[in-house]
Amino acid sequence: MLYHVLHIKTNFSEEWQKDLFDQQLCDLGVDTIDGDLYYIPSELWETQNTNIQSQISYTEGAELLQAEACPDENWNATWEAEHPVQELPLGITIVPHCAFGAGHHETTAMMIEQLTATDLHGQTVLDHGTGTGVLAIFAKRRGAEKVVAIDIDEKSVANAKENAILNKVDIDVRLGETVPPFTFNLILANIHRNVLLANMPAYAAALNAGGELWLSGFYESDCPILQEAAEKEGLELISVLANGEWRLMKCRKTELR
Repeated sequence: MLYHVLHIKTNFSEEWQKDLFDQQLCDLGVDTIDGDLYYIPSELWETQNTNIQSQISYTEGAELLQAEACPDENWNATWEAEHPVQELPLGITIVPHCAFGAGHHETTAMMIEQLTATDLHGQTVLDHGTGTGVLAIFAKRRGAEKVVAIDIDEKSVANAKENAILNKVDIDVRLGETVPPFTFNLILANIHRNVLLANMPAYAAALNAGGELWLSGFYESDCPILQEAAEKEGLELISVLANGEWRLMKCRKTELR
């Protein structure tokens, strides 16, 4: 597949701003990001370049320096060579086909550590923004009766399904953005702050009384606004865990709403 690479200079005061900017470009067709290099299939660049350039020009702290065609190369194979198969606890193996959540990032590692120490027998679990499916697979291995994994990216959905088969677990992987119309004992959401805030009411509505919401993908400075949003929806803060600059927040639904 032919690709174009966009050289984009970014200077954001908050990490979540770059996360949001990157997601906006991914929504327009960018499928690989390496620092300030953004790769997009050439056929999509031809149809989306006006929208992409408009998005960049409207974003304070972002500047398009150059856009150029890349030599023909198997980009997915190159990415996979740089991100080898991950061998994780509980005998879980993850093949990360350009999807987030191979197990090495601090936020994923925190979630995995907590799941490994939690007995989920008979529980229902939602993994919102599943990526490779790694958290959903861990939840199933820890005894969850039903696990639903959802992602907005088709490639991530395909990757999660492949990893579920590889690890011989039965999880319900779905393409979508909104929380599905079920109730859960545990909801996992390892995404950036703005997505967590936008979905807080839906998370609370989908939790059974006494159920827990585990959030990650943000920094210590984001904790107060996330805690406020959670408490507004009847979720009480249980704990905040740290791994470097990243945080994991656990909340519990205290009442039916």
